[in-house]
Amino acid sequence: MRKLVYGMNLSLDGYIAAPGDDFGWSEPSDELFQWWLEQEQAIGLFLYGRKLWETMSSYWPTGDQQPGATPAEVEFARNWRDTPKVVFSSTVGEAGWNTRVVTGDAVEEITRLKAGEGEPMRVGGATLGGAAMRAGLVDEYEIVTHPVLVGGGTPFFAAMAGQVKLDLVETRTFPGGVVLTRYAVRATA
Repeated sequence: MRKLVYGMNLSLDGYIAAPGDDFGWSEPSDELFQWWLEQEQAIGLFLYGRKLWETMSSYWPTGDQQPGATPAEVEFARNWRDTPKVVFSSTVGEAGWNTRVVTGDAVEEITRLKAGEGEPMRVGGATLGGAAMRAGLVDEYEIVTHPVLVGGGTPFFAAMAGQVKLDLVETRTFPGGVVLTRYAVRATA
């Protein structure tokens, strides 16, 4: 069975985007960007909701060709293009860069993908991540908290029907007061 990871940059008050889809507060340091690159390189399949897909696909297909791209950004862009991706959307028509579009039930498809063998998968986007959380499909949370309160926007966590017990797996501090907390979902007996 494949592991499903849900992780993103968050404000201290729990948002992945501020009002107006503003991500400017989450600019990563070089060290944090390198950490994200290493996490992405360990993933065998990216699962995106439409909004995150549009954000990622607007830059990373040519991110390695941008003026001033760092070696880590070049590597990130290449990894992004090469890694298989699934976009869950009823409005995205075609998607390039090793991507297929699923218009049907996202939870059903993620459940099917998890049942297979292979490298870990990463779910991205608040709506898709929330659906995976509510369905009990997330195995690990990678929460990168930035020291800013944005006061609203797109929340990382979805409303849940009940508690989910977690075990702390890792903590790490990055420049600028950014803190990683990584949790595994506790196995139930």
